[in-house]
Amino acid sequence: MSTPQLFQQMAFLNWLSSQSDSDREALMTLTGIGVAKELYMRLTGQDRVDAFKSECIQSIADFVRMHPQASEAALSAEVNKNVLLFAARVKALESMPIL
Repeated sequence: MSTPQLFQQMAFLNWLSSQSDSDREALMTLTGIGVAKELYMRLTGQDRVDAFKSECIQSIADFVRMHPQASEAALSAEVNKNVLLFAARVKALESMPIL
């Protein structure tokens, strides 16, 4: 469970025990924030872009770890290959359905 989900569950539990208007407002606010964040991520694809970025960086780091004596040209070629893959994956998001 993520931290925002935990806060929402805490607000829900608090509202269930009190049924007060202020607790209902807090629950509505936290739920609204969660829904807005999810819509933003789906509309922009930012979560996927972030995942692609992490994979790109990890792949380069793995190459460097496995080839500590690699020449500058080999390292440059590997970085270029991974950046091009990252760019292609991000570009492919443009043709994917939003929801």
